[in-house]
Amino acid sequence: MKKKICILNTGGTIGMVPTEQGYAPQKGFLASLLDEMPELKDAAMPEWEVIEFDPLLDSSNMTAEHWDAIGSTIDQHYEDYDGFVILHGTDTMSYTASALSFMLENLNKPVILTGSQIPLCKLRSDGRDNIIDSMIIAAEGVAREVCLYFGGKLLRGNRSTKVSADQLVAFESPNYPVLAKVGIDIKYNSAALLTPPQYGTFNFRPMHQVPIGVLKFFPGIQFNLFESIMTDKLRGIVLETFGAGNIPSYNNDLPGIIQKAFDKGTIVTVCSQCLHGSTMLGAYATSSPLKEAGAVSGYDMTTEAAVTKLYYLFSCGYSTKRIKDLMETDLRGELSK
Repeated sequence: MKKKICILNTGGTIGMVPTEQGYAPQKGFLASLLDEMPELKDAAMPEWEVIEFDPLLDSSNMTAEHWDAIGSTIDQHYEDYDGFVILHGTDTMSYTASALSFMLENLNKPVILTGSQIPLCKLRSDGRDNIIDSMIIAAEGVAREVCLYFGGKLLRGNRSTKVSADQLVAFESPNYPVLAKVGIDIKYNSAALLTPPQYGTFNFRPMHQVPIGVLKFFPGIQFNLFESIMTDKLRGIVLETFGAGNIPSYNNDLPGIIQKAFDKGTIVTVCSQCLHGSTMLGAYATSSPLKEAGAVSGYDMTTEAAVTKLYYLFSCGYSTKRIKDLMETDLRGELSK
């Protein structure tokens, strides 16, 4: 019996058409292109159906509300399909992939996000191979987790990050092995795949819009310029620090804005600006104040994973202490200690 795949079209470059204002999504256009692709009618391909979101979005406009819409659609159709392929813009694809990895609890089917750097309507579009390969991977059911497929590589969704705006290999997984490489054959890295849940039923956990900030450090940063964001409403903040978790400080004191965050009970998560490696709070004197004040180490999590994990944990309604503990705990393969 043929496998059946659901294609969720959320928008993005892959289904865009040229307009006077630049490329933009157009309702129904992508579905018509897929219907015309002879490869998708091949006997080796799974059966497929398209669900198109309204409105279709440039992924720069994605919010937690849209993550909920995608997750809710998968929840509604979970038993109807063997796997899901989500067509998505590249700019925030890693954020959506990370968010879904947390929201889709006890997931036991492939959910593959993909898209393209060149619209499918163009001659040299990379979208054709990305769609075909993603559908085959979703139908094979080997990688039963949220993944991102692009340019011949299958990555864990919450380990991925966009590294190029103009190369066809646009994503990397800096601190975790590739899950599969696609050439003449699809070669899975079995040791890197998540073990499917043995107990518990699939559950969709909606995200709530939570006040979360991201602050990237740079030499000579003037902290007072950012003080206005540190209000009582800010629940969590991700610090993109230097190296292994280092920040500019004076006499080993915390900058006032960071101290203000701790005083207000904000959960401070420390990630690194480096693509490779992990934060190690206390390894250097310039990170010790963060450790002593109670900051959470993001270890080797991407910023995308750290932000969406905070959204998820707050949406679960956990206490501050519980959230701090879980931020340093591997939930979906998003971090290594």
